[in-house]
Amino acid sequence: MTEKKHNFFSSMEKVTNRPDTVSSAAASRRSFIRVAGAAAVTGGLLTACSTADETSVQPTGSARAAGDVVNLPTGDVGILSFAYVLEQLEAAFYEMVVAKPYMGMTANQKQILTDIGGHEIIHREFFRVAVGNFVPNLTFDFSGIDFNDKGSVLQAAADFELVGVGAYNGAGKYLKSADYLTLAGKIVSVETRHHSIIRELQYPRLDAFAGPTIVTSDTGLHKAYEPTYVLPIAQKFIKETISASALLASVS
Repeated sequence: MTEKKHNFFSSMEKVTNRPDTVSSAAASRRSFIRVAGAAAVTGGLLTACSTADETSVQPTGSARAAGDVVNLPTGDVGILSFAYVLEQLEAAFYEMVVAKPYMGMTANQKQILTDIGGHEIIHREFFRVAVGNFVPNLTFDFSGIDFNDKGSVLQAAADFELVGVGAYNGAGKYLKSADYLTLAGKIVSVETRHHSIIRELQYPRLDAFAGPTIVTSDTGLHKAYEPTYVLPIAQKFIKETISASALLASVS
């Protein structure tokens, strides 16, 4: 199978291009109930994080000015904060996709992208409850993505989902809490479904959803990426500087 190459992670101008309104999925009553339920579950399972996982790091508080440094905490809380950064990024991207549909977007495609965006919003709110004091509401730069072009949007979505799944797979081994690992496993299973359907939209009736570029032939498993690989990719779209030095030192 031959795929069109897309230089998704190239450098870009510093232009914030985020919609002023959230997607309709986030505004709907059904999505509100889902978010509220996720937040309630998170509050029960992830509150009172150990202070041993918070050494040498000061909480960053709520929204900050672009260009500020966001220091990820250590240990399990740091891994959850890392996931929260990625979920904010994905949710913001799909908010943009739904707010500014590409030319020729069908009703079925819009529904799929809206549903995926709704999932990412739920994941974002899930982690906000768990680690919101350590990671602010981030600001994003999507100027390198042509939201009017179907190919550009779907390739960006595929790349975000691929990196997201790989990030969960790579960081999961650092979690010490079995509860946290179980929750991460449930979320990454949904992220994998996102990647599969996006690839199917790109290359229908081919093997792109789980071909050799996605699943390793020797293990039959999805690729896993270390935080040191993922963060520089995510950073290209985030105006704040994400520092993981304390986190990486704590899991090395």
